[in-house]
Amino acid sequence: MPALLRGVSRSFYLSIRLLPAALRRPIAVAYLLARATDTVADSQGLPADARRDLLETLTTAIEGRTPAHAALAGLAAAFARDQGDADERKLILALPECLEQLEALAPPDRDDVRAVLRHITYGQALDIERFASGGSPRALQTAEQLEEYTYLVAGCVGEFWTDLCFRHVAAFATLPRDEMRALGRAYGMGLQLVNVLRDAGPDLAAGRCYFPAAELAAAGLQPQDIANHPERFAVVRNHWLARARRGLEAGMRYADAVNDRRVRAASAMPALLGARTLALLRADPSIGLAHKVKVPRDEVRGMMARLALTLAGRASLARMFAKAAGNT
Repeated sequence: MPALLRGVSRSFYLSIRLLPAALRRPIAVAYLLARATDTVADSQGLPADARRDLLETLTTAIEGRTPAHAALAGLAAAFARDQGDADERKLILALPECLEQLEALAPPDRDDVRAVLRHITYGQALDIERFASGGSPRALQTAEQLEEYTYLVAGCVGEFWTDLCFRHVAAFATLPRDEMRALGRAYGMGLQLVNVLRDAGPDLAAGRCYFPAAELAAAGLQPQDIANHPERFAVVRNHWLARARRGLEAGMRYADAVNDRRVRAASAMPALLGARTLALLRADPSIGLAHKVKVPRDEVRGMMARLALTLAGRASLARMFAKAAGNT
């Protein structure tokens, strides 16, 4: 599993590597299955109906409702041939192994993995339905739809992470469970907004616009106009940049409350990368529309080195976040 994780997620792999073993396995299994369902849902070379059926097949296998391992192996092999990304192809081919790893988890962890994937796959199914037509990009209608989406595919992950940590980490946090779950939910939603902002250009090219149609219309824009009028789009984008920043700040409050230094470092790492990504987006109104934004590898290595040198001390994390966000 480590090789699969490293291939499909550079940043999340770094966080998982920091975790104690008891947390690493269920979180890794959940991530790989969520990434596999996302690959299915996002395969633009397949018609929407085919993607919906494949996602349902995979969902029932995850739920354990069908003895689908052998059938899924054949389905995975056929589906993997259409994947241009070698690492995603390996992941699809490894689905039977991922499902075996899920079954091998302790029952409470297995139940939590299935519960969070229920939310995620429902969000992915909504995406297929909302953006099924292809062609000119279609926008979500309201801010509430965007908030629903960010909760279903990421906010629920913050709750899942919290539940696992309270189960497996003694004296996990200085804050009560309900408050940590709320911070984790806001954190996950903020991280997904970072993804929406940094992937705006590729999403538009694929026919998807997550920015609410009502807000675009107020700026005199249709989704297909965004790339040609970044100055008008800036009003909409800046609003969601601020919302994403508040989510990341919730994530730093979350990390600050974590007692275990390794788990604190793992909890803070996505916020540090997210803050740096937002700083890059703020620096250039057109970035994110022309290409996907990524924090350079040398900066990521520098963050990891500082986490190690400072042992993820609370004051050091606060300084790292301020620097990543461009506040120092």
